[in-house]
Amino acid sequence: MQAPLLHKIFDQTFWLSAQRCLFWEQEKALILSDLHLGKTGHFRKAGIGVPQSVLKEDLQRLLTLLHYFKPTQVIAVGDLFHSKANLEHDLFKRWRADFEQVQFRLVKGNHDILKTEWYEAAGIEVIEQTLSIGRFSFTHDQCDAGPDTYSFCGHLHPGIVLHGLGKQTLRFPCFYFTPDHCILPAFGKFTGLATINPGKKDVVYTIVENALIPFKP
Repeated sequence: MQAPLLHKIFDQTFWLSAQRCLFWEQEKALILSDLHLGKTGHFRKAGIGVPQSVLKEDLQRLLTLLHYFKPTQVIAVGDLFHSKANLEHDLFKRWRADFEQVQFRLVKGNHDILKTEWYEAAGIEVIEQTLSIGRFSFTHDQCDAGPDTYSFCGHLHPGIVLHGLGKQTLRFPCFYFTPDHCILPAFGKFTGLATINPGKKDVVYTIVENALIPFKP
């Protein structure tokens, strides 16, 4: 795994991982968005043959990150789950039982529609709209931070287009930092991408083959 990259916001230290998440050092918080756990099961129910290995790979990456950063809390910025309960959600619940000591906080996204009792049984604290910690806020799809506040959000699944020879183009997931908010890449790999057009004051880190590459607008 590539060594994390340092990114400072205000006086706080964030470590960016090519595994599509970041670690807030002062709060010992692993921050990620849009896992969409259960999405592959949802597709299989509809007769589309998506292998369950996609889910297992996402959970294995999360396991590796927990061992690497040793956070005391995980902040999921929306769409931790996808649609109604299925067997993949039960697999996550069993996985979660191995990390009972880690606080798990979910800022609810539009796909997080499981019953309140399910979240409680899985040891997940659910925040309906916005989680605020000091000068930082965490929301799923509203990245309009207030004065002197920096916001982290998800939902968009940001991607950047890289141009090669022969008019070739490829899209890759990315971290997208603006002066007042950051849009996190989708942690789940079974997700789409929305192309962003960063401005001159924005900072973008492209994720290419498990490596972070700074992108210059």
